[in-house]
Amino acid sequence: MTPLKQAIAWWCFVPRVMTPEALLRAAADLGYAAVELVDPEYWPLVKQYGLKMASHRGHGGDDAIINGMNRRENRESIRQALREQIALAVEWEIPNLVCFSGNRNGLDDALGAEITAETLHAVAPMAEDAGVTLVLELLNSKVDHPDYQCDHTAWGVQVVKAVNSPAVKLLYDIYHMQIMEGDIIRTIQENHAWIGHYHTAGNPGRHELDANQELNYRAIVQAIAATGYTGYLGQEFVPVGDPVAGLRQAFAICTV
Repeated sequence: MTPLKQAIAWWCFVPRVMTPEALLRAAADLGYAAVELVDPEYWPLVKQYGLKMASHRGHGGDDAIINGMNRRENRESIRQALREQIALAVEWEIPNLVCFSGNRNGLDDALGAEITAETLHAVAPMAEDAGVTLVLELLNSKVDHPDYQCDHTAWGVQVVKAVNSPAVKLLYDIYHMQIMEGDIIRTIQENHAWIGHYHTAGNPGRHELDANQELNYRAIVQAIAATGYTGYLGQEFVPVGDPVAGLRQAFAICTV
């Protein structure tokens, strides 16, 4: 199997434990192919270090997770935001734009899926034409994001199937889905056709991929690689120890 391309989620390290230069130097030295979710002011610096950018946020500000695609009144603003972000993604060679369902806020799951699919269907042609993938992120609503609607794989797959576009996939976050449903490897094996990007972190705690957490990441990554996946695996853990040591350990575990 070809080793997966690995990326580092910027927000987990900068500015909380590393400077931008220190993170990019470490990423390049350790063999990472990319970083993701990088503040745009640092995009030129990423290129200087010979790294790619695996993803960027597609729409909304700090409240995008709460106020997202499952509200028809948000559709036009999301369409405009994605139009702008897709243009930047093409210019900077960013393959994935992360999208969010929004919170339920009393919205029935079936109707929420219908509206989210409608919103994605409205913007999918732009992404298809640009060669950019819109990845709808699966997040847990039990610990980190109360009331978030796209909190189970089946719901996300329902949405992606309804859109029926090669440019619309799921961002399968292993940490979040371990909290919500477990059964990670079987879920990946059965649903990999609908997944366009992966994130990692140890559970519980969202920290390093070490012996203090419950997920067998080597087996999980082997299962992902066996599906023929050729995209990025994003390390999105918040380090509690030495960040470079944590990134080195994660890279080694996920190189299969």
